[in-house]
Amino acid sequence: MKLTKQGHASVRLERDGRTLVIDPGGFSEPEAARGADAVLVTHEHPDHFDEGRLRTALEANPAARIWTLAAVAERLSAAFPGRVHTVGHGDTFEAAGFEVEVHGRLHAVIHPDIPRVTNVGYLVHGASGAAEGTAREEATAGEETVFHPGDALTVPGRPVGTLLLPLHAPWSKFSEIVDYVREVAPHRAFDVHDGLLADPGLAVYGRMLGPAGPGLGGAEHVRLAPGEAARV
Repeated sequence: MKLTKQGHASVRLERDGRTLVIDPGGFSEPEAARGADAVLVTHEHPDHFDEGRLRTALEANPAARIWTLAAVAERLSAAFPGRVHTVGHGDTFEAAGFEVEVHGRLHAVIHPDIPRVTNVGYLVHGASGAAEGTAREEATAGEETVFHPGDALTVPGRPVGTLLLPLHAPWSKFSEIVDYVREVAPHRAFDVHDGLLADPGLAVYGRMLGPAGPGLGGAEHVRLAPGEAARV
């Protein structure tokens, strides 16, 4: 499948002529959700969820669907009956031809005085026909999976081909990011959640996540600029 980095926390996945978009929030391009057959939203914070942009995308494509947690779904369900699906940890579903597993429950701790909102991550299977049994196990063990954790360092407990790594946030520090990649043990880690970093900060993170840093346990670190794409 083709993975295109969009602004901040959003990515676009394309396969067999269908498009799945994750977290087209307010820090992403205004058209980030446009043309999507399905949209996944990890949580309600505005850098991941922009209600106006999602409404525009749903109105433009009557066949488009959204999968998200209750806090987001309740803001859209009435206007788009039957097209907004509520999911939680442990759920599985098919969206735009992609098979998706839901992992995680809560947003990472920003500060003990700030209440934690619900947050889910999505493990997207890119292999066709990976529905049940051996086919599913082989696809999961292979490289054709992408995991977007949202705003949490959730470990899905499954083999991950591509980890979408939350690079920088008020709730994280560099050592946690490194240890998270090592624990998930993906084939590669692509940066997301980097919209608050200027070029010098991106360069520092890139250097520390590369050969000059402590190491990611064998995972390849990849940075895509918004609009750049890779095959995964």
